[in-house]
Amino acid sequence: MKYELVVWDWDGTVLDSAGAIAHAIQAACRDIGHEPPSDEQARHVIGLGLIDALRLAAPELSPERYPALVERYRFHYLAGDHQLNLFAGIPELLSELQAAGHVLAVATGKSRLGLERALDHSGLRPLFQASRCADECHSKPHPQMLEELMAEFGVAGTATLMIGDTSHDLLMAQNAGVDSLAVTYGAHPHEHLLEHRPLACLHTVAELGTWLKTNA
Repeated sequence: MKYELVVWDWDGTVLDSAGAIAHAIQAACRDIGHEPPSDEQARHVIGLGLIDALRLAAPELSPERYPALVERYRFHYLAGDHQLNLFAGIPELLSELQAAGHVLAVATGKSRLGLERALDHSGLRPLFQASRCADECHSKPHPQMLEELMAEFGVAGTATLMIGDTSHDLLMAQNAGVDSLAVTYGAHPHEHLLEHRPLACLHTVAELGTWLKTNA
């Protein structure tokens, strides 16, 4: 086994939620009378902590209006998050990795409350041994989430793998000195992911599973 610790991003990697997040960002901006970002701009900030994401999505907005934007974002996202689905094949892949002896963890831009809600709704809680969230660590691409997870399990960077769908995930991995895999079925386009030198860019969960079974 090359990678003892396999760390997963959540939105756009495990859960098919990137479109819903982008829509919620745009709807929140409209609600407070601010010009909404384009689809590309809204999807680019996915994976960051909420305040960092909204700051980039609406850079002209004055800071005193952030709380209103956050409240409207949460309203729109939570109105439909129970309808979001895991990417097909993800539960089976995670179960196989756990059975093979890998330690599985989550590093996400979600809040702790948001991740706990998602773990319960998805039924995946038993498969993950630890997690780090953006409201208890520095936001990606700062390496704190990965550094804390490696320290918790006593795993070296050379034995850790980060899997994500955004450049923020891949940059966090670089900053922490760990290898990364990119998936192209989430928020960021293939060409942007390639710029950050992941070990591979996988286009489907099936391709991801094949890579992991062969190389991890």
